[in-house]
Amino acid sequence: MTSHTCLVLVSTSLMASLSSALHGQGAKTSSPTEFIRAVDRLKPGEWVWAPNIAPAGPLLIYVDLSRQIATVYRNGIRIAVATVSSGKPGHETPTGVFTILQKDANHHSSLYNSAPMPYQQRLTWDGVALHAGGLPGYPESHGCVHLPYDFSRELFAITSIGATVVIAGSAVDHVRASNASLIAPIDATGRPIPQAILGEKQFTWTPEKSPTGPLTIIVSRLDQRVVVLRNGTEIGRSVAQVNDDDTGSHVITLVRTRDGISRWLYIGLPGHAEEEGRQLDEATINRLRLPRAFYDQIKAALRPGDTILMTNSSVGDDGQGRQITVMDAVVPQP
Repeated sequence: MTSHTCLVLVSTSLMASLSSALHGQGAKTSSPTEFIRAVDRLKPGEWVWAPNIAPAGPLLIYVDLSRQIATVYRNGIRIAVATVSSGKPGHETPTGVFTILQKDANHHSSLYNSAPMPYQQRLTWDGVALHAGGLPGYPESHGCVHLPYDFSRELFAITSIGATVVIAGSAVDHVRASNASLIAPIDATGRPIPQAILGEKQFTWTPEKSPTGPLTIIVSRLDQRVVVLRNGTEIGRSVAQVNDDDTGSHVITLVRTRDGISRWLYIGLPGHAEEEGRQLDEATINRLRLPRAFYDQIKAALRPGDTILMTNSSVGDDGQGRQITVMDAVVPQP
């Protein structure tokens, strides 16, 4: 297994309205991975893309109409955020749980004068889709979810037919506060994910909830917690003592070398490019203290390809608990 350098981008939109010609509004620039936490700082057309934070696992796209923000989760971990523009009054974007029914990178509208809809990902057969489009900072589409052009292209490349898209909130009820949790607030059915409450316990460990698949282990300095996810499902959570004043994000992946030895190697995220390929050292390991029984459970479950994310982001509950109605149950077609 080889590691790949993580791409993290913040971009202004390259799209005007659907009825006008495409034009650039700004240059694509690199940004520290930590910017993904500052969702409220994103201006119309800006986005963050950090796929190697969780390199494997099921994909979930969560569109929050109240904040006009789309968040991409892989293996239950936030890997990307973008500003959006949803349906304007009279053409409101429906809420619910959808699947990607069809993909067309060069789609043109059959309803609005053959307007271009690059990187279209259809959610309903009556016209609702994700695609690149105008991003004025408020809802202005005819029901689709407009995304930044380059973000649409990146997203198009990693999704597949049948992937889950959850649309929630209300564009009328605009909320500036963000969900600060790094973990997806809902599951693939649109139901809120209950947070594991430790109470007087030091840790929980329920691998039977998701028996196979890659592990993503989150070490949160902010919460002094360690959370383990598999296939987007939380299977473990523990108190932790993280003796580290580093405010950066670091990703470490378990690699099986040619001599058959498993080693933890850093992925060089932007801002930490010098870490690429470096082996996890003993001093860093000693900064993290866990209950022995929890540590033993994780160690026994580890396989090459598993990932550790060290972050200052929270792994707590978002507290929203919104109910979402299933709006589309059409069988996906290629």
